Amino acid sequence: MIVEDSLVVRRLLAHIVSRDARLELAAAVASAEEALQELPRVRPDVISMDIRLPGMDGLEATRRIMAEQPTPIVVIADSVRDATFGISMNALRAGALSVVEKPVGIATGGHEQIADTICTQLFIMSQVAVIRQRAPAAAAPRVPASVTVLPPPLSPGMLAIAASTGGPPALAQVLGALPRDCPVPVLLVQHMGAPFMEGFASWLDGLVPMPVALAQDGELPRPGRVYVAPGDRHLLLTTAGTLRLSAERPLASQRPSATLLFRSVAEAMGARALGVLLTGMGEDGAAGMAELRRAGGYAITEAESTAVVYGMPAAAVRLGGSSASLPLPAIGPRLQQLLKRDARA
Repeated sequence: MIVEDSLVVRRLLAHIVSRDARLELAAAVASAEEALQELPRVRPDVISMDIRLPGMDGLEATRRIMAEQPTPIVVIADSVRDATFGISMNALRAGALSVVEKPVGIATGGHEQIADTICTQLFIMSQVAVIRQRAPAAAAPRVPASVTVLPPPLSPGMLAIAASTGGPPALAQVLGALPRDCPVPVLLVQHMGAPFMEGFASWLDGLVPMPVALAQDGELPRPGRVYVAPGDRHLLLTTAGTLRLSAERPLASQRPSATLLFRSVAEAMGARALGVLLTGMGEDGAAGMAELRRAGGYAITEAESTAVVYGMPAAAVRLGGSSASLPLPAIGPRLQQLLKRDARA
């Protein structure tokens, strides 16, 4: 189902979807109210959702859909620099799964790439099982038998964290639990379209205690700050302790790559490395978490009970890249414990 008030864009999206053999257009409506009315009858596998709609906006529509008839939602954002993008990110917190660029005219440069991204995201997200709202996890979760819980490092020196599908709200929850005077720097990889990364960093900066900004090449990371991998660049930590942005080829189709981030932190920090791998489709980050753990670092994976997509964390568990598997609400407090232990040391 396409939800888009502009007739021109609605027709363009319908044209894009009709060209993809993986997709079939179930409905195309001009308002959130019409979408809610048609939803029980059409029962689409995935929804393309505009944010700026007449009457009820896309954020409120997402909340209503996730409460009444949970359906995978892909937000189509037409702006990455104004307040609209913040609304798009809040739609992710309300249950939407990803954000992609709004398509441009067929004669415009970049159209085919944007169209392909939209179709791929719609197809992938149509496979995700969504539920109304996950119940809060218990404070002392059961650890899967395949995960061996190891004692944490005595003195963590760097925290690397990565996520993909469902990542922005999960990252906000984990980082929101850490204090502004966090004793280590935080390096972050989130799979998202390159044009959105600056807006994503700004959105996250307004939600968590620590300052958040895009990483700069050659920068010396400081404790109490979050450094986000910019669009289409790998984020690496050098053995000299500085940040490096790399345009090297994608690893497993990902740039930035979570595996390359974790690998570089493992090489630079050894047993002082902390790694966290959250919800996401595919296996990016799994091999890097295994290397981080072999280097003596401590690796936390999000448990299946809370992950929107238990792909990346599950792969890390299979490869031996998990020191502890925890539900999302328990990860931030666990990091607090580790970092307080560091402060006492």
